[in-house]
Amino acid sequence: MFTDSVELTVSSGKGGQGCVSFRREKFVLNGGPNGGDGGKGGDIWFKCDNNTHTLSAFQRKMHIKADNGKQGEGSNMTGKSGAKKVIIVPPGTQIIDMESGKVLFDMLEDGQEELFLTGGKGGLGNTHFKSSTRQRPTYAQPGQKGETRRIKFDLKLIADIGLVGFPNVGKSTLISTVSNAKPEIANYEFTTLTPKLGQVNIGDYESFIMADIPGIIGGASEGRGLGIKFLRHIERTKILLYMVDLASYRDLKEQIETLKSEIASFSDKLASSNFAIALTRVDVVPPDEINELVESFLDIIGVKATKNSEFDFDKNMPYFIQENVDETLGYDKNLPYFIVPISSATNKNIEPLKYALFNLVQQNR
Repeated sequence: MFTDSVELTVSSGKGGQGCVSFRREKFVLNGGPNGGDGGKGGDIWFKCDNNTHTLSAFQRKMHIKADNGKQGEGSNMTGKSGAKKVIIVPPGTQIIDMESGKVLFDMLEDGQEELFLTGGKGGLGNTHFKSSTRQRPTYAQPGQKGETRRIKFDLKLIADIGLVGFPNVGKSTLISTVSNAKPEIANYEFTTLTPKLGQVNIGDYESFIMADIPGIIGGASEGRGLGIKFLRHIERTKILLYMVDLASYRDLKEQIETLKSEIASFSDKLASSNFAIALTRVDVVPPDEINELVESFLDIIGVKATKNSEFDFDKNMPYFIQENVDETLGYDKNLPYFIVPISSATNKNIEPLKYALFNLVQQNR
């Protein structure tokens, strides 16, 4: 089960108690105190690991504790320190303080480690309390208590490209076609119930990460459907790929305007991201209607075709792509970087789509 948010209590270890002990050896009179100090309590650390992908390991854990320090011993021997507790989380996990709501750590890179809570100090043994007037101290310090905090783990997946579209628009089919992801695919809405990540390989040495989230519907920002629950998983993406279904019962204008409206309602930052548009399922549209549909869509979003104005589907090229981009200003964020009709089922225009997306990813890195 995909788990992307958990609340729990974490505690560092308590310090060990100091020891009350006296030196006793044959033929040695008045050996004096020799009680050792208690060991330090264990610390709480967080570590980011690429081999974990969800927070499901914490689903049934209410309280995570580090080990306590051991009591000191005679002969001035210090007690063993408590082992530190390393809590492993997937990349993209935010660690939030439940009391203040402050983001304490943002775990982004594999191998990243952060010290959170320090274990309590061990108590001093009675050897520390001897003096010329107190030659037989019979007490030692208790160990200091560890720290306890209530925290929340909030997972936001890290991806280069985020797929946005209505349910059953072909997002899962696309990500399964271009990447190593294996989402469930079926001919009904809301087949995707949890976010999916896939690595898209470009040649032998280059790749980018694509994220598929459950479909968005009108009113999602008010709690309708499933998509809004997982929109935060594409908050970290700098590029959105809007997927518009040419064969849907929904009007083309309704699709793109609803999607952009729901994204804007969720996050101004996400709404200002660079984006591209894939017009899906052209394999089920009569060939003589493709040009008309695509050109109608271009009119809706206010652009003119700059490539393949007489579109030939077999040329495998984007229908529109921004050209002559000002190096200082970058892309016009009111326009898509490119628009391309695709068919994931027949692999039409899939390779051009991959390379166009990779080019956009490189521009944003």
